[in-house]
Amino acid sequence: MSNATYLLVACHPYRVKLKVNKMTSTHTLLPKDYYRLPFCTPLEGVKMENENLGEFMAGDRIENSPYFLKMRVDMFCEQLCINNLGRSEEPHTQPNKVVNAIRKNYHNNWIVDNLSAASKAEDDQHVTTKYWQGFPIGFVDDAHKAYIHNHVNIEIMYHPVETETNKFRVVRFTVEPFSIKHDYELPLDNEFDDEYDEHYLPIKGKIKNPIPSCDPSIKNKSSQDHTTYEMITADGQDAQPASGKVLFTYDVIWTENDDLKWASRWDIYLSMDNAVPAKVHWLSIANSMVIVVVLSAMIAAILVRNLRRDINRYNRIATDEEQRAEELEEYGWKLVHADVFRPPSFSPMFLSVCCGTGAQLLAMAVLTIFFAAVGFMSPARRGHLLIAELLLFVTMGGINGYVTARFYKTFKGKSWQKATTVTAVAFPGAAFGVFLAMNLLAVVERSTDAVPFLTMLVLVVVWFGISTPLVFLGAYFGYKQDAIEFPVNTSSIPRQIPDQPWFMGIPFTLAIGGILPFGACFVELYYILASVWMDYYYYVFGFLLLVFAILIITCAEITVLFTYFQLCSEDYHWWWRSFANAGSTAIYVFLYSFVYFKQLQANSFATYVLYFGYMGLASLALFVMTGFVGVSTSLWFNRTIFASIKID
Repeated sequence: MSNATYLLVACHPYRVKLKVNKMTSTHTLLPKDYYRLPFCTPLEGVKMENENLGEFMAGDRIENSPYFLKMRVDMFCEQLCINNLGRSEEPHTQPNKVVNAIRKNYHNNWIVDNLSAASKAEDDQHVTTKYWQGFPIGFVDDAHKAYIHNHVNIEIMYHPVETETNKFRVVRFTVEPFSIKHDYELPLDNEFDDEYDEHYLPIKGKIKNPIPSCDPSIKNKSSQDHTTYEMITADGQDAQPASGKVLFTYDVIWTENDDLKWASRWDIYLSMDNAVPAKVHWLSIANSMVIVVVLSAMIAAILVRNLRRDINRYNRIATDEEQRAEELEEYGWKLVHADVFRPPSFSPMFLSVCCGTGAQLLAMAVLTIFFAAVGFMSPARRGHLLIAELLLFVTMGGINGYVTARFYKTFKGKSWQKATTVTAVAFPGAAFGVFLAMNLLAVVERSTDAVPFLTMLVLVVVWFGISTPLVFLGAYFGYKQDAIEFPVNTSSIPRQIPDQPWFMGIPFTLAIGGILPFGACFVELYYILASVWMDYYYYVFGFLLLVFAILIITCAEITVLFTYFQLCSEDYHWWWRSFANAGSTAIYVFLYSFVYFKQLQANSFATYVLYFGYMGLASLALFVMTGFVGVSTSLWFNRTIFASIKID
């Protein structure tokens, strides 16, 4: 229910809907529709729940289910249906699709009152409850034979509404799956049960080998310990093979919990202790802060001290002609004053487009993380994060056009319409191309990641109907502005650049320029990748905002440092170098994705394409965004230092 409140009337308990979502697997990364497998279906037919654009893009497919739950009514050994799962496993034969899904470690993801199912598993030592990835549809024993989880113990906690009587709210939803080989006997006829609504017809077969909840001789079933089920199926002898005709059953246990409030019911899902220890997270923040402090101290020691000395001596040169040659030979960054603001020699238009796109992505990232940090992007609102990213990226198109126009006009570009058009279609076109390719792959693999045609059409309309006009509008105002003013004039003849030392070469600066920002955020990157590919819940957006600020500051500082060294070596080609030095962080992120991929235990070609396709696109976006940070901070730095000296 949307209002999360259930009414309990004296002889008619309210029905609580149990919905099913996509099946997910960290081995394939390709979610599947729940009813792709021969599970029990509702008698009224499978119906899709209303979904937003973000849910469709995330591959969610929320549908109704045949499970019948009644508010505060315990139910035991409810017989759902008998389905034929397919042929049995034979040596050297292709397994059926249920067995194949079990071997690929697919998990069910159920929903009650918009609350995702937690998975409860027990062994001889302790009980483990996971609040991500749902619960497995089956298991594989030591003999490598697959078994189906055909019985589930559904445990639901609730508490009464304080301000109203006979109204209750669901605050916890846990599923404990079992594999039980029911020896059943079907009756000749089935009759409707008056307890159920007119659309629900349960099977009333007789189970010859009942588990405790199915044994009619046991009166107080709610006191039974479900670890007994685990003991029955531990050796796999009495478990249900994932083949042939299978009886599906379930229990429902309701427990009142007055301590757990409805407003706090998502807290356990959002606890980072489920993913990795919180201490590691705090250590990553401390590590990032140490890197920033050390780098800032280095900037202060090298730049502030040296620049102050350089500026004092350069300004003293105008009145001390005897020391001119010696001073200029020792301190070389003033020698390039007539060339330092020369437009880039390679594709000024492309650099302008990259800077504009980076500004758009930076604005989108900052706003998205900020709104998430203040609580607007709760995981309970499925798909809202993707919608926010999409809408913010589209609405920031005006910033893209404006920044591109300012840079391109500063570079004395003439093809304004071409530059604006490239700006509007370059990165969105690349992203849409990758998304379209991944969508075609999902269609071939019959995955729920396949976005329907109408949704793809909506994305195209948003791109050309909103984003593109905003880009042109921003470019219009950008071209109306004057070009960026520089404190020194540019000569007509470029100065010859002397041979550079090895440590100022592009490979070295890219390696060093990217490793420090990456080191400041790589642990947080693990959390992000875990939420994307391992289905963990990520909600520490306050930490993410802090780490993101550290990343931007580190990129800016390391770029300014390398720009200063480059100018001291009398190399004035800093435009693209500053962009690449800051953007090289994305190279390390992409390389780290190879290391992280080993945790997914995936080996199919489709998984490789899906994972590295999206990681490549994300790395490209990060490269452009941090590259813009590098160019803008280097531009500010150069304008500042050359405005502080006297030029003859």
